[in-house]
Amino acid sequence: MQNFWSELPKPFFALAPLEDVTDAAFRRIIAMKGKPDVTFCEFTSADGLVLANENGQKKLRRKLLFSDIERPVVAQFFTAYPEHMEKAAAIAAEMGFDGVDINMGCPDRAVEKGRCGAAMIKDPALAREIIRAAKRGWLDGSNKSEKPQGVALRILPVSVKTRLGYNTDQLGEWLPELLAEEPAAITIHARTRREMSAVPARWDRVRRGVEIRNELGSRTFIIGNGDLEDIDDAREKVASSGADGAMLGRAIFGNPWLFVNLRKLASKEKEPTPKERMEALAEHIKLFDELLADVQPFAVMKKHFKSYISGWDGAKELRIELMGAQAAPEATEILGKAIKGF
Repeated sequence: MQNFWSELPKPFFALAPLEDVTDAAFRRIIAMKGKPDVTFCEFTSADGLVLANENGQKKLRRKLLFSDIERPVVAQFFTAYPEHMEKAAAIAAEMGFDGVDINMGCPDRAVEKGRCGAAMIKDPALAREIIRAAKRGWLDGSNKSEKPQGVALRILPVSVKTRLGYNTDQLGEWLPELLAEEPAAITIHARTRREMSAVPARWDRVRRGVEIRNELGSRTFIIGNGDLEDIDDAREKVASSGADGAMLGRAIFGNPWLFVNLRKLASKEKEPTPKERMEALAEHIKLFDELLADVQPFAVMKKHFKSYISGWDGAKELRIELMGAQAAPEATEILGKAIKGF
């Protein structure tokens, strides 16, 4: 059975799943401007995917919309119910995703209330069962006629994203629990849940995670995450930690060019011009309107404006004008005039 993780270059660089940010429109723009080695979709409730009514299903499945240019592309789910994870993973396989990731690190209180996200760190036994359920679901949803008999669950493209611990650093106890289930990869956000983003990410703990993996003889890839400014910074931190790859999140805001020329020793290219930034935003808005306007309010798109439109004379004024737009066509017209007059 093909598992994309084994085909990745070393080190590899992944796009993080960011709620209401890395949606179908933005991911497509990113893939067009500079594709990452691995793309993760926004996290999606497995409970909702299994139980939601028709309208809820429409919105949730739109979060799982992807294009082939994003491959390999991974769906990320959260749930505290193994049966729901199993069904969600099967759906992802049937939809053609390249893998499934399990969110065990989100600190959102609403998510944690359902024993999901970072709350999973407090229940290792449940966490392990959720991983097993995802693997069963992936097998069920894949084309059985193409799978050899007795395929080992360890080779399936099921991964986990988590943190160092809940209130305290529990890496030494928590990581071995996850490794025991042999996921394809584990992304370590180098902070605890309690720390949120209030302290610098501790990449020395990512290095310790690699050591634990090696001591246990595991073949699971370790991915570092937290406070990465750009690909050069990610490359340096991967080298110092020994991680197999890095996941970048906030650095993508307003910068769909982040992953350009991944294989170069130095990734810093000529900065995009103001005109190129405006054109990219116009493309982004158009895709948002085409793909998501019927399930997401246009206000969601506005969180990108400052990231794209800043750093030159007149940018603030243009941004203020854009923020007043009530819909995609109006914003596109404003940008069109600005581009022509630049």
